[in-house]
Amino acid sequence: MSEPIARRVVVHGRVQGVFFRDETRREARRHGVCGWVRNCADGTVEAQVEGSVEDVEAMLRWCREGPRHADVSDVRVSEVEPEGHAEFVVR
Repeated sequence: MSEPIARRVVVHGRVQGVFFRDETRREARRHGVCGWVRNCADGTVEAQVEGSVEDVEAMLRWCREGPRHADVSDVRVSEVEPEGHAEFVVR
């Protein structure tokens, strides 16, 4: 098994008030990744996703679309060190 990777994601657009965080948590559990997601004061949604390369990439693809009522205009992804989260939570 390969070492886990981590990515910090900031999602721009109409992403608050459309269940983005809850749906991100559901999607993360489906892919078996850990980390967190939160709303930011500037209207974006930020997340840290940790897991296998394949599972993290699947989450990044999902973030580019988001849930049904979201309108994602931009996704910024940065490589970060894994923090060793045991689960995926909404902050």
